[in-house]
Order: sequence, then structure tokens, then C-alpha cells
Amino acid sequence: MTTVKTTAADHIAAAIEAAVARWSDRILELSHSLHREPEISFAEFRSCGKITALMSAAGFTVEGCAGGLDTAFTATYGNGELTVGLCAEYDALPGIGHACGHNVNAAAAVGGALALATVADRLGVRVKLVGTPAEEAGGGKAILLREGVFDDVAVAMMVHAGAQDEVGGSSLAMTQMTVRYMGKPSHAATAPWEGTNALDAISIAYHAIGLLRQQLEPGVIVSCIVTEGGQSPNVIPAQTAATVEIRARTLPELRRTQARVKACLEAGAIATETDLTITACGEEFADLLQDYDLTGAYVRALQRLQRSPISRAGEYIASTDMGNISQVIPSIHPTIGYNVGDAVHHTAEFAEHGTSPSADAAVLDGASALALVGVEIGLDPVQRARLLHAARDRWPGLEQ
Repeated sequence: MTTVKTTAADHIAAAIEAAVARWSDRILELSHSLHREPEISFAEFRSCGKITALMSAAGFTVEGCAGGLDTAFTATYGNGELTVGLCAEYDALPGIGHACGHNVNAAAAVGGALALATVADRLGVRVKLVGTPAEEAGGGKAILLREGVFDDVAVAMMVHAGAQDEVGGSSLAMTQMTVRYMGKPSHAATAPWEGTNALDAISIAYHAIGLLRQQLEPGVIVSCIVTEGGQSPNVIPAQTAATVEIRARTLPELRRTQARVKACLEAGAIATETDLTITACGEEFADLLQDYDLTGAYVRALQRLQRSPISRAGEYIASTDMGNISQVIPSIHPTIGYNVGDAVHHTAEFAEHGTSPSADAAVLDGASALALVGVEIGLDPVQRARLLHAARDRWPGLEQ
């Protein structure tokens, strides 16, 4: 007869899975409730309130308005020297609700924090759930990082809803800006020479950007839409506006491209003698860096849950403000998969699958996997030392 030795790690992992099972009704209720009442960036008041109420009931210390943002929060539990951060994002898209699955993301992070808290003292860790608004527009995580909300965090984790389980992928650095040209109106038939045509300015800039694209670095994307082009065909347009979005594989590439795009925009103003104003739309998103060791721990956690993730190492997928966190703190941002049919992110069809049985399973497995990563790094002296050492190098004020 073969005897299988059960280790302390096995006992703690079993405790994590039991905790997720105990909290499963509340976790799934949260996911469904967020899905029913979607809220857009920086206006996630009900969503924030639902999560903080649950965390308070679970014994977490909750602080609202984290980083000065009305719909951000922190919820902490435990006193261990190693602070494990979990990011909950819960903003939706205008008009199409949770078409990026952030109800799944948030509920999984909440579940992971609740489960990890049950073994925090045994692991010597402190659990910190950070409510991060405005991922879709605005860059809440970048603001929270700058405001010091992550200063005590040694590792940052979250899972993102998707069509399949994926690990290791990067995201594109991104910036977005609003462009406005101011000219002078005049009658388009009687005295067009008296006017200064702001529509001509934006036309020149748009064409210049189109010509620039052939000489951009591989992987760079520049998108532009005209949001205001004039009021009447018999009036020389005195005011026009556009929104320009730039994505690149790295921040240096992004900034090089941004300088060239700005030159195109300035060309339109110079050629037409109009005034140009460029305003940043929210925060600059950095490219995502996935921590290799944490990714390995996450893969082992998913395998324990009978999931087989696909590696996307070397691939760039969309953009996220989790990239800003990952540039400073060892991080993971894997995808937790569920059945979405042929739907893709940012469509109403994708949103329709957000509360399916398959999505619910992803929420609970995502919660378990995040918590199990916390268990592994809490028990592994090498990883624990690595993360603590890196955190103290970043912020020397942390306790030794």
C-alpha cells in the first residue's frame, strides 16, 4: 500500500479551496450584482460600496477614497511583513456594460483576498485588496501608484476575464490625447479668405499621420478620430477637435512616436495659421511586465484546479494600467477563461456571457489561483526574500 505524504503546504492549499467554497455565494452574488449595475470610469460608486461592505463584513480594515479617488479603496487584513496586493477593477464601458468582464476580475480578486486572509497569520503575510477604478479610461492604477497606495505592496496580482486561460502575455504602452484647433469663422461663400480654417488644420494633421504610419516601428499603432468638424457648410470652421491614441510595445517607443505625431499635429496648425491645443486624456499606460516566478506559481495553482493555461510570452495584447504597477512591483495579470462563444472583448456579445455558469467557475477558480500564489510565495523562503528585498529597495521606509 502506498502512503502519500501530506505537507503543510497541502493543508494550507486545502484551506484556501475550502474558504473559496464557503464564500462562493457572496463572491458570485457580487459578480452578478456588478454586472447588473455597470458603472463607467471614476463613477463606480455602487460597485465600490458593494465590495467595501463585503470586505468590512469579513473583518478587513477598509479605507475609502484611496489616493484621493472617490471610487478607490484599500481593504487590509493581517500583520505579516510580506504584503500581498490584489487589484480589483470594476469599471464598465459606456453603453455596453461589462463588455471587458471587469465584474469577473473584481469578484475573483475579492475572493482571492477573502481566502488568503484565512491563512494570513500562518503564512506571515498581510493581504491588501486595492480597489482600482477607471481602467477603461483614466488609468486609476497609475494614479494610485503615484499617490503611494502601493508603497507597502511587495507583489501585485489580478486575473482578467477572457476566452481562455493565458499567462505571460504583455500589453502595449498607450497614451491618448485630445487635439483642438482654433481658427476664425467667416462666410464660406462671401468672404472665405477672411476665415482661418480649423477643419483644414485637422485634415492636414490627419493626412500627415497617415503618411507617418509607413515609417513607424513594428507594433506601433496610431488611431485618430475627428470629434468636431464644424457646424455648418456655409461657415468656415473656426473650431475642430480630434482624439488621437498611440500604442507601442514599450514606453520609450511610445514617447518617440508621440513626438512624431505631435509634429504632424503642429504641421496642421502651422499650415493654416490656427492655434493648437493638445491635452492628455487620463494617464499614460505602461507596457505590462509579467513576473516569471509568480507566473510559474500561478500556472501550478491553475493546474491544481484542473486548468491548463496557454503561454502568451512575447505577445502584446491590448493595453492596461496594470502595466504601470508591473513596472515597479513584481506582478501578474493572467487571463482566466470561460465560454464566450465567438464574442471578443469590448462588445455587447462578450458582456452577455459575464454571469454564465462558465464565468462563475472562472471567478471562483481565479480567486483560488490568486490565493494559492499568495500561499506559495508566503511559504517559499527564496521567493519571500526576493520580494521583500525588492520592496525595501524601492521604498526604504518599509520596516526591516
